[in-house]
Amino acid sequence: MHDLILNVFEILSDYGYIGIALGLMVEIIPSEIVLSYGGYLISRGDIHFIGALISGVIGGTLAQVFLYWIGSYGGRPFLERYGKYLFIHEKHLDASERWFEKYGTGVVFTARFVPVIRHAISIPAGIAKMPIHHFTLLTMGAMVPWTVLFLLLGIELGDHWQMIESYARPFLFPIIGIAIASFCCYFLYIKIKKQ
Repeated sequence: MHDLILNVFEILSDYGYIGIALGLMVEIIPSEIVLSYGGYLISRGDIHFIGALISGVIGGTLAQVFLYWIGSYGGRPFLERYGKYLFIHEKHLDASERWFEKYGTGVVFTARFVPVIRHAISIPAGIAKMPIHHFTLLTMGAMVPWTVLFLLLGIELGDHWQMIESYARPFLFPIIGIAIASFCCYFLYIKIKKQ
């Protein structure tokens, strides 16, 4: 698998910004690794930070919009049958549906920072016919800090970008905490607004 990832990155590095967007859209390789590799390319001077940020946000958002449309048009039966080809299993669907039903549309933002739920939350949003513009805005809003974090970590690691998983772990807990706090504020706002 490691050799496959390196081969994919060799190909994607030739495409620069488009390679980052495609790497995130295809989702064969986790976004953390794609973005840290983007940071590595920035550290080498091959690409610029702003272009990589834009590519990361666009690629990550389009990947989730694709999953949203699958949920919207294919529904759960389609995903139970073919989800394994998208690396989405029934347990991911169950967990994301529980989150979506319990917390509503605001969870689309928060879930982007939670492992397992992160990719699958788009599906129940599509099944529930959440307004696409609201879904897209929340997804893009979550992709910005996620992309910035991993690009910066990739720049910091430079040639050692492959160590991103162990290096990023201490940064993820504060980000998850901020995301949960943001969601709690959103949830309270909705509760107060309904009264």
